[in-house]
Amino acid sequence: MNIGFAMCGSFCTFASVFSAMENLAFTNTLIPIFSHSTYTIDSRFGTANEHIRRVTDICGSAPLTTIAQVEPIGPKKLLDVLVIAPCTGNTLAKLAHGIADGPVTMAAKSHLRNGRPVVLAVSTNDALSTAAENIGKLLARKNIYFVPFGQDDPDKKPYSMVADFSRIPQTVALAAKGKQIQPIVIKAHNI
Repeated sequence: MNIGFAMCGSFCTFASVFSAMENLAFTNTLIPIFSHSTYTIDSRFGTANEHIRRVTDICGSAPLTTIAQVEPIGPKKLLDVLVIAPCTGNTLAKLAHGIADGPVTMAAKSHLRNGRPVVLAVSTNDALSTAAENIGKLLARKNIYFVPFGQDDPDKKPYSMVADFSRIPQTVALAAKGKQIQPIVIKAHNI
């Protein structure tokens, strides 16, 4: 399969996301896509250049980083599945409200025009507060599939939820067949 793999700026999850990306790359062609934050921000979890090099090594090509680069995804039917991992609260809100103002959200909009699956791997500190409404809206949308997610630290961050990134390959395989992996909400886990 040709899989778009879009990354947003939940930097603390990148190590787990890279592992899932590597697993998918064994048997699929991956087209990486970076949000503006992922492409430009250095954090305590690594520099933007380190992330660019790592993804380029895994995927065999540099990430797409502009709206102009990702817009042809839909018209040219370049992808079978688009994964957004990590999918931040900001990205969830934009997807829920049809806002396509960056490379990740434009890739999703362009890809969805063909009725093809988008897989979301949630990572947000406000999943059980302000982002809950957006998650609910997206759960009800056709062609949107979720990687199983659960609370990552219920005691210290009671509203935070993060996907089990190791289940991205399974979720992608089922989404390609039009099926949502179950259960969607899982017990608390550490990322």
